[in-house]
Amino acid sequence: MKYTDKTVRDACEAWLKTARRNGLEAATLKAYRSHAHIHIEPRMGDRLLSDLSRSDIRDFMDELLDDGVSRALTRKVMVSLRSILSEAVEREWMAANVGLEVKMKRSKRGTEERIIPTKDEIRRILDNAPESHRALLVTAIFTGMRVSELRGLTWKHVDLDRGVIFVRQRADEQGKLGAPKSRAGVRDIPMAPMVKNTLASWRQEAPESAIDLVFPNSVGKVQSYSNFYNRVFKPMLLENGIINAEGEPKFAVHSLRHAAASLFIEQGWNPKKIQTLLGHATIGMTMDTYGHLFDSAEEDLTMFAKLESDLLAA
Repeated sequence: MKYTDKTVRDACEAWLKTARRNGLEAATLKAYRSHAHIHIEPRMGDRLLSDLSRSDIRDFMDELLDDGVSRALTRKVMVSLRSILSEAVEREWMAANVGLEVKMKRSKRGTEERIIPTKDEIRRILDNAPESHRALLVTAIFTGMRVSELRGLTWKHVDLDRGVIFVRQRADEQGKLGAPKSRAGVRDIPMAPMVKNTLASWRQEAPESAIDLVFPNSVGKVQSYSNFYNRVFKPMLLENGIINAEGEPKFAVHSLRHAAASLFIEQGWNPKKIQTLLGHATIGMTMDTYGHLFDSAEEDLTMFAKLESDLLAA
């Protein structure tokens, strides 16, 4: 039976119900609702699914970009839209998913959204971090752990004798503890000497936590990301001149993860090791995100010189 009266809005509602039924995290559901209600439905909610074409989906994507939506967010909205249309196909509300072949072309401009702190900025953070959060910032910079993983870290997963942090859980946006998002997120990270020494001292000073958190808030519960960013991280960047042309903080907390990755790469560690340390699901994810940091003009020149020498000597 062919349904001709179902709209994109109907598909959005069905998709969100499926997401809730599948028990997705609160933060994920919040993002999905935002994609559907703020970006998709206002622009094409009344369109009949049976009338949609690839051209319509491309026009929608272009409209997002023309309206000033960032490339990163547009990419996420498009992933959600393709999932919404897949839901509609499964329910036989449309014959085929016309969004599958509509992809955003990669652009060098997109790399501007991934800001990697400089060594000078990293040193300024280490030297001027507030004592209440210095241990968290030191750990973030030298391990590359996600903020959610740091917020959910417990002392039983910190082995100071062996110098290893075991990533086994994370805290979601609501402060609920749970497993990492993927199997790759479960990993063991060696501590740099500064991390080990800082955590050993912090253990004597940290607020008491009934759930054994390493970096709890002042009453021992999971820290709120927004509180940490607005009350600690943002003021620290502003006070130390780590700002952009508009006088705003130059980067977000997640950039400390990029800082760690850049330090790993500078040490010459191979991509597979870095993938494991960062908890990326695939080596492709690591290379897509940080592949440009592995490039070295000096090494390239040496490689080509050797290529020529080996060839001509034969």
